[in-house]
Amino acid sequence: MTEELLEDLELRMDGALERYSQEMSGLRTGRANPALLDGIRVEAYGSMTPISQVGNVNVPEPRMLSIQVWDATLAPAVEKAIRDSDLGLNPSGEGTLIRIPLPDLTEERRRDLVKVAGRFAEEARIAVRNVRRDGMDKAKKMEKDSEISQDEQKILADKIQKLTDGHIKQIDDQLATKETDIMQV
Repeated sequence: MTEELLEDLELRMDGALERYSQEMSGLRTGRANPALLDGIRVEAYGSMTPISQVGNVNVPEPRMLSIQVWDATLAPAVEKAIRDSDLGLNPSGEGTLIRIPLPDLTEERRRDLVKVAGRFAEEARIAVRNVRRDGMDKAKKMEKDSEISQDEQKILADKIQKLTDGHIKQIDDQLATKETDIMQV
């Protein structure tokens, strides 16, 4: 029973870490990356749709992204969604092709991106801690219901804490790497 609980908690913490990794891949460093647009959603056909589902995102040059929109009526909505995002990008459309030049990052913009990365990291830490709290509550309930002894509950709590610490360390390591990438000129 305790092993099943630990496996469930690890799976949920891994999910939080995976979501964090996806958010971080969307943060801009100095190079063009299609993942930069992953977090942007477009009003299409009555619902909010990811850009990758309304067109092909390509990197024709190191400092340029392009989107080949499949439906010409969605091109203005895609441009607007990119402009309204907090990425500081200014797309230009030519029919169904939208070009997005990536301007050089200023020192101020780099600091802003580091703050955004820190906010993503804190959200991920909170998610991992919420999973830990849930696991600790389940362990206490198992002890209360006499499914495990008090000693087993303490051992389980220590394992849950070690699992949490490992995931928090991974988050912090990814944050440090991303901060270095962002601040690199």
